[in-house]
Amino acid sequence: MIQVIDSHCHLDFKELVGDLPNVIARAKSAGVMLMVTICTRMRRFPDVLAIADAHDNVFCTVGTHPHNAVEEPDVTAAEIVAFAKHPKVIGIGEAGLDYHYQYSPKQVQEKSFHVHIEAARRTGLPLIVHSRDAEEDTAAILEEEISVGEFKTVLHCYSSRPLLAERGLAIGAYISFSGILTFKNAEEIRSVARAAPLDRILVETDAPYLAPVPHRGKVNEPAFTVHTLEKLAEIRQLPVEKVAGITNRNFFTLFSKVPAPEAIASAPAA
Repeated sequence: MIQVIDSHCHLDFKELVGDLPNVIARAKSAGVMLMVTICTRMRRFPDVLAIADAHDNVFCTVGTHPHNAVEEPDVTAAEIVAFAKHPKVIGIGEAGLDYHYQYSPKQVQEKSFHVHIEAARRTGLPLIVHSRDAEEDTAAILEEEISVGEFKTVLHCYSSRPLLAERGLAIGAYISFSGILTFKNAEEIRSVARAAPLDRILVETDAPYLAPVPHRGKVNEPAFTVHTLEKLAEIRQLPVEKVAGITNRNFFTLFSKVPAPEAIASAPAA
C-alpha cells in the first residue's frame, strides 16, 4: 500500500471530532501514515494538542488563523514559542492573510502574520501560511521578513495565482496542494503544481473542507489525501509511488522535528 502524509487537516472541527476514532482508522486503512492537525485559535490549542497527544500518528501546530486574528489581537511571539516547545507541536500557524472574507481587519491580520513569522524564526519550526485573494501582500510580507532573518514556510492549500508561488519559491517556501487540484476549474493551480520543484511539494486535505474528486461536496477527511496525490502524480507524469516518496521526504525535511522513518531518511533525494 502507498504511504502518504496529510500535512494539513483540522481534526478538532465539528465535522470530524465527533467521529474521530473512525476518521483516524479510515486514514490508516487508506495508507495515511501521519496527519498534522492545524490550530486556528490559540484558545483552542489545548483541544488540538489533546488530539495529537492521544494518537501516535497525529502531530499539531499552534497559532491563530487570519479569520480569527481579531479574536486574539494581542497574541505574542513569546506565547506561541512557549507552546511550541511541546514535542507534538511541529509547526506555527496557520497564519497569513485572507482578503476574500475579511473576517478580521487587514491591519489586524498583518500584525498577527508578523507575530507568527517571528515565532517561526525563533523556534525553527515551519510557518503554515494561509493566503486568499492577498497574493501581493502575502509575498511582500514574506520577502520583508526573510530579509530580517530566515524562517521555514509552506504555502498551504495553494489556491493563488502563480505569482505567489514564484515569489514564495524564491525565498525557499514549500507549496502544499489540496483537493482543489482535482477540481475541474483549477487549471491555474495545476499549472503551479506542474512547474513547482519536486523537492518543494506536499499534499494535504485541509479537511473537513475541499474534498477532492470523487468525494467533492462531502465532508473531507485525511483518508482522501490519496486522491490529491494521484492527481499530482498524473500532472507530473510520474508513478504515484514515486510522488508519494517525494512528498513524504519533503514533509520530513520541512517538518524536521518529526523523526523520519529509516526507509525515508535513507532514500535518495528526488
